[in-house]
Amino acid sequence: MLSRRHFLAGAAAFPALSYLSLGTAFAANPKTVLVVAQQLDNMTSLDPHESFEAIGSEICGNMYHKLVMPNYEDANKVEPQIAESWSAGEDGKTFTFKIRTGLKFSSGGALSAEDCAWSLQRSVSMNKGPAFIITQFGWNAENAAEMIKATDAETLVLTTAAPTSIAFLLYCLSANVGSIVEKAVVEAKAVDGDWGNAFLQKNSAGSGEFMLQVWRPSDTVSLQVNPNGTYKGDLQRIILRHIVDPSAQLLMLQKGDVDIARNLTSEQLKTLKDDASIVLVRKAIASLNLISLNVSNEKLKHPKVWEAVKWALDYEGIQKNILPMTHEVHQSIVPNGLPGADNATPFQKDAAKAKALLAEAGFPNGFEIKMDHYSAQPHPAIAQAVQANLAEIGIKVTLLAAENRQVLTKMRAREHEMALSAWGTDYFDPNSNAEVFCINTDNSDDAATKPFAWRSHFQDEKAAEMAVSARDEADPAKRVEKYLELQQYFMNNSPFAIMMQGSNTAACRPNVTGVLLGTLSDSNSYAGTTKA
Repeated sequence: MLSRRHFLAGAAAFPALSYLSLGTAFAANPKTVLVVAQQLDNMTSLDPHESFEAIGSEICGNMYHKLVMPNYEDANKVEPQIAESWSAGEDGKTFTFKIRTGLKFSSGGALSAEDCAWSLQRSVSMNKGPAFIITQFGWNAENAAEMIKATDAETLVLTTAAPTSIAFLLYCLSANVGSIVEKAVVEAKAVDGDWGNAFLQKNSAGSGEFMLQVWRPSDTVSLQVNPNGTYKGDLQRIILRHIVDPSAQLLMLQKGDVDIARNLTSEQLKTLKDDASIVLVRKAIASLNLISLNVSNEKLKHPKVWEAVKWALDYEGIQKNILPMTHEVHQSIVPNGLPGADNATPFQKDAAKAKALLAEAGFPNGFEIKMDHYSAQPHPAIAQAVQANLAEIGIKVTLLAAENRQVLTKMRAREHEMALSAWGTDYFDPNSNAEVFCINTDNSDDAATKPFAWRSHFQDEKAAEMAVSARDEADPAKRVEKYLELQQYFMNNSPFAIMMQGSNTAACRPNVTGVLLGTLSDSNSYAGTTKA
């Protein structure tokens, strides 16, 4: 068990924060220090143009601003952040952003359109993992300086290779890969043409509410308030401590050793939901649990079989009994919280209807099939429930449990029959999921592009056309309508049974207010957090 003494001793182990200062801070329970227990071991970089893991994205989101950001309450709205306004040219390829004046980086340096242009050029030229989010507009290392320009200190002009929906462009720019860094600081730290990547992996140079004090991998992240930023509360520092065990997180929260616990289990959250001494901040996140049917299998290629599986599943029962505080029933490819999401849940358990559909497909007596799934909970429990549901209509499922990476490797090799897995959205636009589920232009084994649909040999020309049409629709309202139509079509005409959407919870002491959780991890924010 992790004691308060051990916790403080661990915090004192890194040089940038003294044991005395931390010990004094906790003993006095100061309002100026927010302490968070969180699993922090999946970060590889805090360079916002490289980081693509959930925790790193969250921390970067608190240190950097982007041109625009999604509205927390209405996913169909985009809010200004560094840009105060924007417009699209008549050619659909030229976009002009007016940059707010008076903004400063944490160094005190003024933020200009040149910083914005250089930052986007940097993202494109480094071409790290998340760069694809903006290189899909035709930008590359060779043309970035020409297509991403500052025409004066307050004007940024972006040119795309093809006519582009401004809504699509804005949502992509709201991702961390669109973060604006201070050119003068980062450029001065560049080594061997790395665009300052080695420096920004463990330092910050942004205009966000917080700046990096220290990151000790798998131990601690300390953020301090940006003295030139927009934070107005009493906090001076946020300390994120790597606490793996949810039981230890809960105990520390209840004793007041930490202010927030971020990784409590569903069972723990159930015990806290009526506890007046703890406040639960919850938000649906863009993570889907689903069953994939590999249509290269003769038993799984008939659309009536797809329908039968979807009508056989007890979505409500699984959610209530296995995932009550961590997931909600969701059946479309665009998660709740993203623009254009269809939150209708038309499929409910109807064994008689499912059995009739199976008979129409030529399987009146069912068949035997194998289903891969992750071995970590709650996946085995979900898999067993699915096994029982399908047995009621005659489908005998053999469960194959394995580590996450083993299941994914098998799916990427297209060797699964059925697979229970999860899918996370890459950026805040419905195209992120529509593209991977609906557009599979080359179904050959050696295809250059291998989207999620490819893994199950699924091709549907109509779905692909609808996805492209929605992506390129210039009118934002019509674009949302097209995505709704696409989701309805996909739900009824695909070999994917979307079952659940995950949720994120921050369990807070009652004196903590203003924690915001977003649909994507890069929107989780302490910008409005205060501690009484």
